[in-house]
Amino acid sequence: MKRKYVDIAVRHIALILLAAIWLVPILWLVVTSFSAYDGRNTSQFFPAEWSLHQYTNLVLHPDTVANFPAWFKNTLMIACGNCVISSIFVLMVAYAFSCMRFKGRRGLQNLSVIVNLFPGVLSMIAIYFVLRTFGLTNSHFGLLLVYCGSSGLGYLIAKGFFDTVPRGLLEAAKIDGASEARCFFQVVIPLSRPIIVYTVINAFLAPWMDFVFAKMILNAGVSADWTVAIGLYNMLERSLINSYFGQFCAGGVLISIPISILFIIMQKFYVEGVTGGAVKG
Repeated sequence: MKRKYVDIAVRHIALILLAAIWLVPILWLVVTSFSAYDGRNTSQFFPAEWSLHQYTNLVLHPDTVANFPAWFKNTLMIACGNCVISSIFVLMVAYAFSCMRFKGRRGLQNLSVIVNLFPGVLSMIAIYFVLRTFGLTNSHFGLLLVYCGSSGLGYLIAKGFFDTVPRGLLEAAKIDGASEARCFFQVVIPLSRPIIVYTVINAFLAPWMDFVFAKMILNAGVSADWTVAIGLYNMLERSLINSYFGQFCAGGVLISIPISILFIIMQKFYVEGVTGGAVKG
């Protein structure tokens, strides 16, 4: 019995240490964003003087280095566009592979799995030269094309969920004269809210958190065209960090707010979708 309590105590201490390692940097970023000092101060954890100076400068007084309102608008537009287009692509491809039978279906599935085994960054150079050929570098539309272009390959999880939809419902709908489009929108989609929520969140987060492709495509040096990831990264340059580190921390806090709101809202619908599907099933 004594050994059992010792094991539980050791386990909880280890969990507390891991939680502290994960939370302390986030807490430091948050408290530093409320510092009145613009630069980086590693001599103390909490700021000597508290202020909203970093937030007001970042949001209300943009300059050529810290143009946060423009970055936020660019990122939000690209993320919302990708959220809609990629979600449609993923759900349509998942439905085609799960609920339809056609020649070459198995081969296309195997090919998509093989392609997904290779990291997307391996195609960066080829993608860049293709976009440059068509004059789409330094363009938000070109960046959106990159995010949406291969989104359909991420259909596997959605397909697994669609496989659980009773085939009797689809067969009954088709006997009544329903087309594939009607089966998709009126039979499968209403029963698949959890996977729709998952797909929407992933599609929104991809451009919101991406730095590599955004930095490669939006490389003209015009700060008003950057996304938030590029802009915040630029603040950490050696010549700028002592003047903009506080604003960098404030930007990190602000950029996390939409993601948190999205998760809170979508979690509610996720639970409703799971319970509703259980009752219907």
